[in-house]
Amino acid sequence: MGAVTTTYDPTDPSYHDEADLRRELTRVFDLCHGCRLCLSLCPSFPTMFDQIDARDGAVDELQPAEQDRVVDECYQCKLCYVKCPYVPPHEWQLDFPRLMLRAVSVRRESAKGLPALRERVSTEVLGRTDLLGRAASAVAPLANRALGTPGSLLRRAMEGLAGVSAERVLPPYAKVRFSTWFRARSASGAGRSGRAEQGKAAIFPTCLVEYQDPAIGQDLVKVYERNRVGCSLVEGAVCCGAPFLHSGDFDGFLRQARRNLPGLARAVRSGSDVVVPQPTCGYVLKRDYPEHLGSADARLVAEHTYDAAEYLWRLHRGEGTELDTDFTGEVPATTAYHLPCHLQAQNIGLRSRDLLKLTGTKVTLVSKCSGIDGMWGLRSANYDQARAVARPLVEALRRADAEVVAGDCRLANGAISEETGRTPLHPLQLLARAYGIPEEPREQ
Repeated sequence: MGAVTTTYDPTDPSYHDEADLRRELTRVFDLCHGCRLCLSLCPSFPTMFDQIDARDGAVDELQPAEQDRVVDECYQCKLCYVKCPYVPPHEWQLDFPRLMLRAVSVRRESAKGLPALRERVSTEVLGRTDLLGRAASAVAPLANRALGTPGSLLRRAMEGLAGVSAERVLPPYAKVRFSTWFRARSASGAGRSGRAEQGKAAIFPTCLVEYQDPAIGQDLVKVYERNRVGCSLVEGAVCCGAPFLHSGDFDGFLRQARRNLPGLARAVRSGSDVVVPQPTCGYVLKRDYPEHLGSADARLVAEHTYDAAEYLWRLHRGEGTELDTDFTGEVPATTAYHLPCHLQAQNIGLRSRDLLKLTGTKVTLVSKCSGIDGMWGLRSANYDQARAVARPLVEALRRADAEVVAGDCRLANGAISEETGRTPLHPLQLLARAYGIPEEPREQ
């Protein structure tokens, strides 16, 4: 079969060699076929195993199109890496998510014709979240009417041009962006208690909080201030780059990462920790920035980056710090908590669930994928399969029959809302209500 180069480094010349990639796919598929621990995680693995079984285990007989189907069905949830017994530093050096990214990147480079053009346009449209967010927020009511009707002529035109499913319910844009609210609030002096701080948090708001659901960020700030954590914004924050990374566009991803890194590093050097309220973006800062940038600043930022609930739990269990557990506000009797894939992949425990339990609500854990995972579930080509992936999640929520549904991922929450008609809240929003902190009035 020839020598195989096990590489997940895009700067390595062999990374872009399609023949080498095909051999590496064969090697990894053979290992996966002999293990099968990941059978239930996502569509890629059943597809892979069925194709290999149909050839009586002859992995090296799989055709490129069969390998590509496995690649297409991977949505970068990262859970196979968590479950795999052969990840580095094991001698077999198996990193399935990064191999899938390599395959996407190599195919992107070699693709020609209309499908390739459409894929590039889709990545550019979905990846330019700040450009879209600034424009849509400025005319939020009009934008929401135009984009918020699945199946409309405009949405069908978007599907034809950019590959965004015309049927997918998209999150609406806010009229007042989170950073605008935060700066106005800071200028007014709100939130200054005069009490000694027990922490400093630089908030990396993410596109979803900045442009589409600032209420999450507003409640985060108020809950943190209640717990004597001073809050600031990461200077110059833009999209973390995940849409480009997961589409195999490493240049686009590095462009975003290099724009973010100086502000992130300054915040850490000034004594703040970086707090991220969305799991995918937190994963990118913790894992992908040091992996792809390889700099001291990227490693520094990764070491000081926390999920929003993870940071609060650190206060609760830390020496010399404490979490306010005087919950005198509204607490639901039962809560179904959805654990997002990219939060599970961070290996930090069930911190959101643990915080919710402190309020007195009875929590049912739901650990099933929403079928969104970044841009994958937004693309028209994946819409039906994404909904099929989400069915076990919908069934688990039905069985839980809880008063409230909570989840850390805004995109996953959107899929839950689309499938069930219920509106999940971020755990920090439930924590804010449990403290008696009222929801911020929303401008229409």
